[in-house]
Amino acid sequence: MDSQCSSSVDSRVTPRVLSSINSTHMESYELGEKKCISDVRRTFCLFVTFDLLFVTLLWIIELNVNGGIRNQLDKEVLHYDYHASFFDIFVLAVFRFASLIMAYAVCKLRHWWAIAITTAITSFFLIVKVILSKLLSQGAFGYLLPIVSFVLAWIETWLLDFKVLPQEADDENRYLSALDAAERAPLMHPGPMSDGQFYSPPESLADSDDELLDEDKHDPEKPII
Repeated sequence: MDSQCSSSVDSRVTPRVLSSINSTHMESYELGEKKCISDVRRTFCLFVTFDLLFVTLLWIIELNVNGGIRNQLDKEVLHYDYHASFFDIFVLAVFRFASLIMAYAVCKLRHWWAIAITTAITSFFLIVKVILSKLLSQGAFGYLLPIVSFVLAWIETWLLDFKVLPQEADDENRYLSALDAAERAPLMHPGPMSDGQFYSPPESLADSDDELLDEDKHDPEKPII
């Protein structure tokens, strides 16, 4: 009897426990979907912002070192020279930032084609500029700015291709599996037992013996053994 009752209780509790667990997973995933972006995608966007700020900082230091910011801005921006100016490297960093933030933060793109385009343009432009320009003859910044811009662009590509997209795909697969398990849980376990399936246990022998003794006491005609 105890085993039947325990099995009936388990059949009632188990679907509830499974549904509560699956609902917890789905609610956590839905909360993640309600965010602007996932955690790993937010880290990627922060690194893209760091790329722009770091290249801008190096360019401002280069302007200040080579004769003052105002004079160098007039020389590199207003009188732009492809062979001697660092302004185009700064513009390239702005292009990467605007394109990647628009694609992966605003539009929430789940493909690598946007970063492939920005990295290809960055690599091609920097290689051609280093070959044709006179940056290498302008001191340490002639080496530092192209190398930093090139390396940061490829780190962004690595982060998106090996961290952001696989992590988001795994989260989506876990959500779909939890949703599928929640739908199949009521079919895998029996439903609750009806009231008709429960019955009261028979009276114990001790109670019947006591009743027989009481009847013998009240019946004087029965012989005493």
